[in-house]
Amino acid sequence: MALKTIDGGMLKEMYLSGCALLNQNRESVDALNVFPVPDGDTGTNMSQTMNAAVKELNNRPFTSVGDVAAAVARGALKGARGNSGVILSQIFRGIASALEGHDDMDAALLVKAMRSGAQTAYKAVMKPKEGTILTVARVIAEELESFIPSRDDVVEVFRHLMASGEAILKRTPEMLPVLKQAGVVDSGGKGLMVIYAGFFSALIGTPVENVMEGAGTATALPGDFVDDHESLEDITFGYCTEFIVSHPRPEVKDADVTRLRRRLERIGDCVLVISDLSVIKVHVHTNDPGKALQMALELGELDAIKIDNMLEEHRERVRMQEEKLAAEKAKMKEYGIVTVALGDGFTEIFKSLNVDKIVDGGQTMNPSIDELHKAIEETNAKNVFVLPNNTNIILAAQQAASLTDRNVMVLQTKSVPMGISAAISFSEDASCEDNLREMTEAAERVHTASITYAVRDTVFDGLEIHENDIMGMIDNRISILGRDVEQVSKDVVESMMTDEIGLITIYYGQDITEERALALMAEFEERYPDCDVELQRGGQPLYYYLISLE
Repeated sequence: MALKTIDGGMLKEMYLSGCALLNQNRESVDALNVFPVPDGDTGTNMSQTMNAAVKELNNRPFTSVGDVAAAVARGALKGARGNSGVILSQIFRGIASALEGHDDMDAALLVKAMRSGAQTAYKAVMKPKEGTILTVARVIAEELESFIPSRDDVVEVFRHLMASGEAILKRTPEMLPVLKQAGVVDSGGKGLMVIYAGFFSALIGTPVENVMEGAGTATALPGDFVDDHESLEDITFGYCTEFIVSHPRPEVKDADVTRLRRRLERIGDCVLVISDLSVIKVHVHTNDPGKALQMALELGELDAIKIDNMLEEHRERVRMQEEKLAAEKAKMKEYGIVTVALGDGFTEIFKSLNVDKIVDGGQTMNPSIDELHKAIEETNAKNVFVLPNNTNIILAAQQAASLTDRNVMVLQTKSVPMGISAAISFSEDASCEDNLREMTEAAERVHTASITYAVRDTVFDGLEIHENDIMGMIDNRISILGRDVEQVSKDVVESMMTDEIGLITIYYGQDITEERALALMAEFEERYPDCDVELQRGGQPLYYYLISLE
C-alpha cells in the first residue's frame, strides 16, 4: 500500500485511533512507572490529555491537516495533566506549528512535523532528561530526517518511524539507571509509541479493537447535544439550526441518514445527525437553515425547529463579557493564592489560611493545565502565587501561568506540607518580591516524610522492594522499608531528625483513625521532648501519613 499524502480526514482518524489505543493500554503504561507507589499515573495523565485533545475534533468536519493539528494542540494544552501530559501537549503543539496553513501532509512535511514536535517539547522543559519521552520524540525525528531523501510514501516513512521509536524505547534503560534497576522502559516514551501505533493503524486501515466510544458515527440516540458556541471566536456559519424528523418515512434506511449528514456537512459545520430510525435528531451550524430543513423534509415530518442567530448571540455575549471584565478589573485585588491539595482535611487547612482557590489533585490525580488556569483567573487578583505541592504538577502550573496576563509566581513546592508552610508565610502587606522570597524560604525549610505502600515487586535505587511493603519516603526519595506503618513512620522521622528541627507535624490520611494518629503523636512527644509535635487531619488517600519536619 503506497500513499503520497495524508489529508485532514485521515489525520483526524489517526488522532482518534491513537487516543483509542492509549485508552486501552492506559493501565499497562501506568505499570511502567519506576516509582512503585500507588499513584504512578503516566498512562492516566497521557490518556486524559489525549481525550481532551480529540474532544476538539468531535462533531466538527476538518478539511486540512493544519486545522486538525491546531484543534488537537488546543485541546491537549487545555487538558494536559502531569509532566507526561504537558510534554505530550507540547509535541502536538510543535506538530501543529509545522502543519499550519497546509491542506495535506506529504512525507517531507511529516518529517518536519516530527522534528518540530520534538523541538517544542524540549523547549518546554527547563532541564530535559534523556531516556524519557523527549528522547523518543527526538531520535524518531533525527532518524526520519536521514531516511526521507529518497522516500515519498508516507506509509513507508511511518513504518520507519515506528521501528526507530521502538528501538530507542528499548534503549531508555541504558540512559536512566532507575529504569534499568526496575527492569522497565520509560513509561512516557511507551505512551507516545502507543499513540503512534494507533496513528499507524488508522493510516494502513487496520482497525484498533474496541475503538473509543463516540469516535465514529453515532447511530443511536445519546443524550442532548451540548453546543459549545461559547468557545467560538470566529463564526463561519451564523445560524445554529436544530430540529427533529419526528415521523420518518417507512422506507428511510441508515444509508439515508448518512446521506443527510454528508449533505449537511457541505453547507455547514458542527453537524450532528443521530437516529434509531424512529426519530432523527439534527444539529448544524449553517448560513442557509432553510436548505437544511428542505434536505430533512425528504426523510419525513419536521418538529421542534429551533434556529438561533449565533452572530447576534456572539455580539451580545462579547458585550456582556466586556462589561463583566471591566467590573471585575475595577475591583481586582492585589494578591491571590492557588494551591493543589487532595483530602478534605488539607482543604480545610488551606481554607483557614485564606487561600483563594484549592484545586483537587496531588498524589492520585494531577489537575490539568486548564483547571489550574481557570483557578488563577478566578482569584481575580493582579498577582497570583501558585503552590503545586507535587513535582508532577509544577510543569503544568508553569504552562498555566503562561496563559494568563496576571503576574503569576509558581513556587517549587513538592509536597502539601511545603505548600502549607508557604501559605502561612504570606503577608498581605508585603511586596510581591518579599512574599515570594519569604514563602520560598519557608517551603524550603520543610522536609516531608511520606508513608505509603508498594504496588509491585521492583528494585529501585538499590532497594529490593516487594508488593505491599510499607515505604517511608523522605522528600519523595524511598528511604525506609518495613511491614508496619507506625514503625516505618518512626524510623523515617528518626533518620530525618537533626538538632535544628523544632517542629514535627503529622498529617494523617483517610485510612488512619484519629486514635491511631494520637498514639503516634504521643510517641514522638516522648522521643523528641525538645520538639513541638502537632497533629492535623489531612484526609489524603493512599498515603497513611505525611509528616513534616522543620
